[in-house]
Amino acid sequence: MGMDKDKLLDALAVYVVTDDRPDHDEVMDILRQALMGGATAIQLRRKHEDGKALVELGKKIRRLTKEFHAYYFVNDRIDVALLTNADGVHVGQSDIACSDARALLGLDRWIGVSACTVNEAMQAQRDGADYLGIGSMMPTATKPDADLCSLDELKTIAKAVAIPVVTIGGMTIENAPTMVAAGACGVAVVSAVMRATDPRQATFGIRQAVRQTRRM
Repeated sequence: MGMDKDKLLDALAVYVVTDDRPDHDEVMDILRQALMGGATAIQLRRKHEDGKALVELGKKIRRLTKEFHAYYFVNDRIDVALLTNADGVHVGQSDIACSDARALLGLDRWIGVSACTVNEAMQAQRDGADYLGIGSMMPTATKPDADLCSLDELKTIAKAVAIPVVTIGGMTIENAPTMVAAGACGVAVVSAVMRATDPRQATFGIRQAVRQTRRM
């Protein structure tokens, strides 16, 4: 992998994932506030958006993340990641396979893979994943049909693999320390930031919680 492991650990601390709200300007405003609050990475995840609109939004997010020296990932859409010069992609178990994504992306971009079991995690590592997204850790409105992953499974996965893991699914300032203490290097958040009354403050709080627990 051409990219620095320490940079990846930095990127995964507070990993903000976009929601599906229709107003792009509103999305960008929230992301700017999140980055001001210390978000380390933004993931463009829009399951119902056409390609053209995704590329336009991705280019805006790329410019914004560069301004804040943060990282930018794209969920599932490798074409959009390439067209918008993303730092990496994130693929689920039913998306394009990690090895196929690697063939398209080359070695200078990160690939994250969703996993909920030790077997999925080990397979993703064998396939060349750079990090794992473990979850859903909590029931969440963002993915109501998601399989739930227990804290014990998270601990087992974190010990079994040599790549960093980030947790997703109902992550909040309250449960972030528990996740990091169990082996995650950070948390991926949707609603806790995208729906916060003060996204900047919400992000700052989560970042402090992750940092303090990582130091312990």
